[in-house]
Amino acid sequence: MAPTSVVLDPETRRWLEGPEALGRRVVDVVTLPGGHSNETLAVTADGGRRFALRRYTRPGTCAVEVALLARLTGVVPVADVVAADPDGSRSGTPALLSVLVPGRDLGSVLPSLTPDEAHACGLDVGAGLAALGRVEFGAPGFFTGPDLVPGPPGVDPTTGLATWVERCLAGSGPARAALGAGASAALLGLAERLTPRLAALAGQRRLVHADFNPKNLLVAPRDGRLRLSAVLDWEFAFSSSPLFDVGNLLRRPRPDGFEDGFLAGFTGAGGSLPPGWRALSRGLDLFSVADLLTRPPGHRYFGQAVTVVRELLDGDPLAGLS
Repeated sequence: MAPTSVVLDPETRRWLEGPEALGRRVVDVVTLPGGHSNETLAVTADGGRRFALRRYTRPGTCAVEVALLARLTGVVPVADVVAADPDGSRSGTPALLSVLVPGRDLGSVLPSLTPDEAHACGLDVGAGLAALGRVEFGAPGFFTGPDLVPGPPGVDPTTGLATWVERCLAGSGPARAALGAGASAALLGLAERLTPRLAALAGQRRLVHADFNPKNLLVAPRDGRLRLSAVLDWEFAFSSSPLFDVGNLLRRPRPDGFEDGFLAGFTGAGGSLPPGWRALSRGLDLFSVADLLTRPPGHRYFGQAVTVVRELLDGDPLAGLS
């Protein structure tokens, strides 16, 4: 999708051009791809430097993302923060201004890579995810503020899969219609069989990006091959098992070479793949897929979620589990 020009509201422009942000005139603003939950814009300042402006719709997510970016500096490649207005008191909307990182999203690059190139790229992405998993917290759970304390107490993101899938299907007539009665029942049955298996992952408290897929991974050439240049969009991050992110990235088939490279990079950098990891990661990813089934039928991710469920049920989703 081609970028389109955006006219900034006066309040946001004053904040951007003020001393706490750019301190110079904004000469161009266009949309950026991604940011399906929030608005993401490319801002060009007088002098030619470019920045990314994210404006948030969900309360608290800006503050969480700012805190995570500070925590992750030197751990994985992330965008450098220039200024932030977490409560929107100065710009009118919670907003984060960061340096625009050079690179292309992995999804637009992968189809054109040879198997060797895809393998090399996968190595770097896998090592990046392993580094992310070395960030630990005091407990499993979800972040609600800049203190990055997971909660609520006693809540574990790995539990309750069958209840969650049942709730999503019950609330989405279009999903049940698109899948059909047989596939809907099979999906719920799969979730019921996976739920007790996921108990093996309960209690893990490592940083999970929760949307670790090609649209949020920037890559750029360095030292003769494509390397990870930034991991974007941390608004859904939480504390739990890295297998959430493994399942997300491998949700759909990837070009030849990439998956093998990703797994080698992940394990080579210290990431753990326990027995039955593929089925477990698919089970964790069902939390996200089931949620996407609740979107309106015309939503870009509704059809993708239906396709993922059908592919999953057509295969052997419990392969590797004893």
